[in-house]
Amino acid sequence: MRILVTGGAGFIGGHLAESFLRDGHEVTVLDSLEPFYAEGIKQHTLNVHRQVAAKTDVEYRFVEGDVRDIETVQNVVRGADIVVHQAAQAGVRESVDNPRKVTDINIDGTVNLLEAAKEADVERVIIASSSSVYGKPQSLPYKEDHPTEPVSPYGVTKLTQEHMARVYTELHGLPTVCLRYFTVYGPRMRPNMAISNFVSRCVNGEPPVIYGNGQQTRDFTYVADVVDANRTLLESDAADGDVVNIGSSDNISIQALAETVRDQLAPELEIEYESAREADAEYTHASVEKAGELIGYEPSRTIVEGVSEFIEWYQANREWYEPLVRS
Repeated sequence: MRILVTGGAGFIGGHLAESFLRDGHEVTVLDSLEPFYAEGIKQHTLNVHRQVAAKTDVEYRFVEGDVRDIETVQNVVRGADIVVHQAAQAGVRESVDNPRKVTDINIDGTVNLLEAAKEADVERVIIASSSSVYGKPQSLPYKEDHPTEPVSPYGVTKLTQEHMARVYTELHGLPTVCLRYFTVYGPRMRPNMAISNFVSRCVNGEPPVIYGNGQQTRDFTYVADVVDANRTLLESDAADGDVVNIGSSDNISIQALAETVRDQLAPELEIEYESAREADAEYTHASVEKAGELIGYEPSRTIVEGVSEFIEWYQANREWYEPLVRS
C-alpha cells in the first residue's frame, strides 16, 4: 500500500510513518519542518524513518513542503492509496497569539489536501482532529455527539476540518475519517507538553511547574494507541464519514500527574504554581465506546503506566533528546 503522511516528521505523524514502514508499506512524508519546536527532534525522526526503510527494503520518500502549497500537495497525493493527514499548526496558545496562521495551515491546507485526494481518487483520508473541538464540558466523558463549542482558534480549525471532511464524503464520495485525539504523549513528544516538561525538570532537580491550581484533568493518550487506530483504518471502512474519539478512557489531574512524575524521579522537590494559561481546556475525558465498536479500539495503557514508560524512554534517550527539550 502507498501511504502519504502529512506532518510525518512531527510527533504523531513520525510514529505513524515509522509503523507503516515496519509493516512494509511504501511511505511518503510531507512536512514543512516548521520550527514550532526544536527541529532536531524532527530530524531524528526522519533518520529513524530512513533506517527502518533500509532495514525493511521498502520505498520511502521525504518531501519538504507545505500543505498550503497546492501544487506540492497535488504532487504528493498523486499515486497514494491512503492519505493520513497529521499536518497542522499545533498549540492552543499559539493559535490565540496567531489565529491567522493556524487558520491558513489547518483549514486552507486541509481543503488543498481534500481537493487533491478527490482528484486522485484515493481510497481514504484519515484526518487528525482533536478533543479541543468539544470546549466546555456539559457532561463527561465526552461522547462524539457532545456539543462542540471550542474555546480556542485551534479548536475551531479542527472542527472546521471535520465539517470539510464530512462534506467531501457526502458530496464527492471521498471516504474520510476524523480521529479526535486526546492529548497524545510518548517517545519523541513535543517538549512543551506537561509530561515532557515535568520529566525534564525533575530529572534536572528542578521543581515541576503547574499553570493554575492543578485541579484541571486530562485524558492523556499513549502514542502507540493512536498508531494502532490509524493502522486499523488503513483497511477498514467501518468509520468512513464519521468522527471517532481516540483517548485512554482514563484521566488524571495535572496535580496528580506532576506528583506521579515527581515521586518517581525526585520526591524531595516541591511543586510550584503559576497563573493559568488562557484557552486551556479545564477538563478532558474521552468515551472510546464508539471507537471500540467500529474499529475494535482498546487503550493499551493507563496514564500512570504510560507515564512510567515515557520516563524510562526519556532516561534512555536523554543524551540527544534532553538538549532539544530544554533549548
